[in-house]
Amino acid sequence: MTGRKLLLKSFSRVLIGAVLAILALPAQCIFASQCAVVHPPPPTDADRALLAADYAQAENLYRIALATNPGSADSSMGLVRALLQQQEVQKAADAVSASLAAAPNSPALITLRGEVELRQGEPWTAINSASQSIKLDPCNPRTHFLIASIDEITSHHAAAQQEILIARQIDPEDPEIRAAWMMILPMKQRIAEIEDYLAAPRGDGAEDSRHLHEQLDQLKELAVEPQKPCRLVSQIASTEIPFAPLMADATHIKAFGLEAKLNNRTARLQIDTGAGGLVVSRSVARRAGLIPFSQAEQQGIGDRGSNAGFTAYANSIRIGGLEFQNCPVKVLDNRGTLGVDGLIGMDVFSKFLVTLDYPMRKLILGPLPPRPNAANDVASELNMDEEDSQAGQETPAWSDQPSAETMVSGATGSTAPSKPPKPVPASGLRGHYDRNLPPELKDYTPVLRVGHDLIVPALLNGQKLTLMIMDTGSWATTISPLAAREVTSVHRDRSIHVEGIGGQVDKVYTANEVTIRFSSISQRLRDVVSFDTSRVSRSVGMEISGFLGAATLNQLTIHIDYRDGLVKCDYDPNRGYKF
Repeated sequence: MTGRKLLLKSFSRVLIGAVLAILALPAQCIFASQCAVVHPPPPTDADRALLAADYAQAENLYRIALATNPGSADSSMGLVRALLQQQEVQKAADAVSASLAAAPNSPALITLRGEVELRQGEPWTAINSASQSIKLDPCNPRTHFLIASIDEITSHHAAAQQEILIARQIDPEDPEIRAAWMMILPMKQRIAEIEDYLAAPRGDGAEDSRHLHEQLDQLKELAVEPQKPCRLVSQIASTEIPFAPLMADATHIKAFGLEAKLNNRTARLQIDTGAGGLVVSRSVARRAGLIPFSQAEQQGIGDRGSNAGFTAYANSIRIGGLEFQNCPVKVLDNRGTLGVDGLIGMDVFSKFLVTLDYPMRKLILGPLPPRPNAANDVASELNMDEEDSQAGQETPAWSDQPSAETMVSGATGSTAPSKPPKPVPASGLRGHYDRNLPPELKDYTPVLRVGHDLIVPALLNGQKLTLMIMDTGSWATTISPLAAREVTSVHRDRSIHVEGIGGQVDKVYTANEVTIRFSSISQRLRDVVSFDTSRVSRSVGMEISGFLGAATLNQLTIHIDYRDGLVKCDYDPNRGYKF
């Protein structure tokens, strides 16, 4: 077995071990010293340019500053922020390397290296950088922020919130830390904090700013017109639901669909692991009597980036033997963009253990294994939007704490303490838990999860370890030109048209020959569709090298535990297509 194959085979074990090790570090280190609140110096001209989102000017000014002081952590951090906003990831990595050459033992620069490694799609190396840095300086807020980012994508949600609270209390002014902290506040405080955040320039790009404004508008709508939680009303703990071909050509079934009833109106929804929640066309929404609640754009591939629409609430959604009530549905204005009635992301069933048995054409929903030392989870809710899961809560995302005011220190009118409090135990974070690896799921592979996206490590041609998104909503398995050029030849192909919710992709390429190995599956592909994935990479915060599409996944039986970020793929040549 080659070193690269061994790396892929042991990826999950190494990542789990590293995360568990780093989970033990913050609590031990944070009590070893008194952490004073960071008081940043007056902004430089470069800082002001960065805050104003003039990234090119900020880059130029930071480079001038680094020419005088090559090991400056502040100038290096500013330069890296400016470069990442311009999608210049390799230049950011080069900048960090140059600064570390001048100051190799700087904890701040080591953390910065970890942040760039994470953005490059190498969380396994980012973990090592975070571990190294926090041992040198347990009070660096950016290190806690980096650890929180790693915890979150590895489904250690309670630990991630602990780290965000610590980072926030050490540095209440850091825009990125503040933005993450706002998302764990109860609704009324979140509204006030987002309004205050948007009142001054924070260095956010246009897309991030638009997303925040959109979320603020939706929260305000919910504050005025609260919605009941989306809940399962059927007394069913497990079920099987058949699905049928939805799109096909002369040789392949390109998509499968589930039949759903929205307010007793039938719609056929494409099974799409690359989508989140329920997304339907305007015509379906009109037939079902869905009334717009708030404006919302749906993100997807394509050079337009998003598609206008709105969020509505369905009184009843029936899927197989399940009925859910009071559930949000995303509606797109343009049905032609979808090409079908709608999409159903499998994260909708994240309270269940999900099995997509493509050879037998059925969806199996079963109970998740109970958590250790905790009451059994009840699959009573339909997860329609991971970002808004707390939108209607008037209580904090944590509970049973001595002082909620202390834990959300920095909210409107409050003052951050000079020493971080003891981290909140995972059991004290209501609805937030760390990944569980139960014996029943010992054959499952831990994957990374960002929102609804399941991101798996994949080895390309036995040479390059990358990250790819499982996406049954896309027919072809695709690869980015950046990743493809490292393992094979790539050429422009004007005969291929790729279109998603974000519109048509402008430039499409073909990669000559690629063997993709993920989990226990290996597939050899020729003339692989290739297009730029930088927009998706920026959205998830890591380099995404492609999508595992239906042409690959529809041959498998896929088991998914969304709660803990676990996946198992089974392939039986007697039940499916041959690889």
